[in-house]
Amino acid sequence: MDAPALPIDDRLLDRFTAIVGDRHALRDPQAVAPYLIELRDKFFGRTAMVLRPGSVAEVAAILALANETRTPIVPQGGNTGLVGGQIPDQSGREIVVSLSRLDRVRAVDAAGDTMTVDAGVTLAAARAAAEAADRLFPLSLASEGTCEIGGNLSTNAGGTAVLVYGNARELCLGLEVVLATGEVWDGLRRLRKDNTGYDLRDLFIGAEGTLGVITAAVLKLFPKPRGMSTAFVGLHSPAAALALFRIARRIAGSALTAFELFPRIGIDFLLRHLPGARDPLLSRHDWYVLLDISTLHAQADADRLIETIFGEGFDEGLVQDGMRTESVAQAEEVWRLRHAMSEVQREEGGSIKHDVAVPVSAVPELIERASAAVAAVIPGVRPVPFGHIGDGNIHFNFSQPVGADKQAFLKRWNEVNAIVHGVVLELGGTISAEHGVGVMKRDILKRVKSPIEIDMMRRLKRAFDPNGILNPGKVL
Repeated sequence: MDAPALPIDDRLLDRFTAIVGDRHALRDPQAVAPYLIELRDKFFGRTAMVLRPGSVAEVAAILALANETRTPIVPQGGNTGLVGGQIPDQSGREIVVSLSRLDRVRAVDAAGDTMTVDAGVTLAAARAAAEAADRLFPLSLASEGTCEIGGNLSTNAGGTAVLVYGNARELCLGLEVVLATGEVWDGLRRLRKDNTGYDLRDLFIGAEGTLGVITAAVLKLFPKPRGMSTAFVGLHSPAAALALFRIARRIAGSALTAFELFPRIGIDFLLRHLPGARDPLLSRHDWYVLLDISTLHAQADADRLIETIFGEGFDEGLVQDGMRTESVAQAEEVWRLRHAMSEVQREEGGSIKHDVAVPVSAVPELIERASAAVAAVIPGVRPVPFGHIGDGNIHFNFSQPVGADKQAFLKRWNEVNAIVHGVVLELGGTISAEHGVGVMKRDILKRVKSPIEIDMMRRLKRAFDPNGILNPGKVL
């Protein structure tokens, strides 16, 4: 739904500049460049200007002027998205609006277990603010030092704690949103129950800035765990990992807060390319699981649960080897391996990536079938499936064959996507579990959405953004 944008001339740019001031209206190509490239170097854009508003009023004034002049706007947070949703197109007519200066923690209500933050607050800062109040904000991503709350909500981010706490949607009680017209909706309610009509909040979470610009949010906080134990386990297959997950879930219940799967090839990549990386186990295994136990009671309770899971896993022939971390520093070292899994794949040449989910019970079949199907058309390809087996979300990546031409391999991106997504859909899954749709998956959305679903989404877009100025060409 592209906007019929009018040409951007200097007079219009000057009007936008007047809203935020010269210092925060970037036109110099060198200053603008970081806002125009996506983390994986897959999407590149052009723009005449990047605006960095410092208040909700400035965001509202920008959108009111954009709507009046039909100037397309691309909202951007920390620019850590992986599907191109935050990058302008190549026309040069879209103006990027960075929310990074909206970075206040407005309030922390420890008694009510809520926190109100601006959209530009980084996830790491939000977690630190909760920690300072002896509370937990459980959303956790590898990019948490850079990604921002507005972007997390706009993409309905997932992460490693979804197993217990849910996606970003489940962690939000209320929103403040600037609409395409420049009107501001103050929905910053801290209520756990509010059954008064349509849930407008949920329209904007996961909408990727196409219906409005999120400027603040009320987030849920939780009691801070008192006992935390991390384990690293070697197994022979994803099926064994799934069986161990069922045991862990039965023994620990909601105390099982993370259960992450990755293959041996991922460990090999880490040892080769991540400075200081060490193999957590003495012997090699085909597959590994990283699991966390978090309890509200003593450390001994968390350790006991881990030991019980280990014992039953060994008895069932599932666990081949394992270790329980003995300190916070050791746990952080193990988690560092998991968070660097995507990063180190760059050093192995081209990597074709997927963010998919299937029913949890179908994860082993997905890995087996998709790996074989891609290997059949690209001999020597190296599958690197890893991620959140506990909620069925696998980051199913394929590294190029050793010695292959990187660009030639990456040109087969769509072909490989079609193969993997075909298996995913046959298993009742989805083509985007936590990264969103953006540009990358926009044109294949109709494979997972019925015609009536697409039509309802288009009706919402027309109702909230009749001039099509908000992140045009994204999602729809």
